[in-house]
Amino acid sequence: MLLVASQSMTAGAIASNFDTARPTVSKHLQILTECKLLQQEQNGREIYYHTNAKRMKEVADFIEPFRKIWDDRFNKLESVMKTYKFKK
Repeated sequence: MLLVASQSMTAGAIASNFDTARPTVSKHLQILTECKLLQQEQNGREIYYHTNAKRMKEVADFIEPFRKIWDDRFNKLESVMKTYKFKK
């Protein structure tokens, strides 16, 4: 997602950044497009992918309350672990 956050890219250009088969990257792009996290734009024979900022914000807004819960839990765990270390 970070690759296409700043510019539109083709599947081939995206795949060239990973050590995996292009069909694998294409499958991931298909899933992200179906979830509307990526949008496709055809330019001649090439299909360019770019992020759907509105959808990304919806996902981020949905996740935010959970992130706060996870942060609280990890902070508590960190506190317990620090106490545990000192008891040894």
